[in-house]
Amino acid sequence: MTKRSSKAGATGKLPATFKTFIGKFPALGAAHESVARAVTAAGPLDPKTIELIKIGISLGASLESALRSHVRRATQAGATEEEITQAILLGMNTTGFPRTVAAWSWAQQQFERDRAEREKSCV
Repeated sequence: MTKRSSKAGATGKLPATFKTFIGKFPALGAAHESVARAVTAAGPLDPKTIELIKIGISLGASLESALRSHVRRATQAGATEEEITQAILLGMNTTGFPRTVAAWSWAQQQFERDRAEREKSCV
């Protein structure tokens, strides 16, 4: 259970810690994937909207790795940097200024990482 299109997006990349955890507990990985597929199929939201919502959830929970992952996947689903930024800014009144600024900085880091990877793949 190390190759997942729903978690990894089009790039197929998974965090090393996630791969190690799933390698040690494959049944939990399978259950996690099953829930992820079920909640995605449970309603009419398109992939871009789902990822923008998950960015907000990650912001609210202060989950840096998850936020960066959902930024990457939102971009892959067609979200612009401006749309992702607005999804983060919407959290300010609910989660507070420091948490919003932290999430914004994590997104900026992910945008830079994605740009660098695109440039590397074009060479």
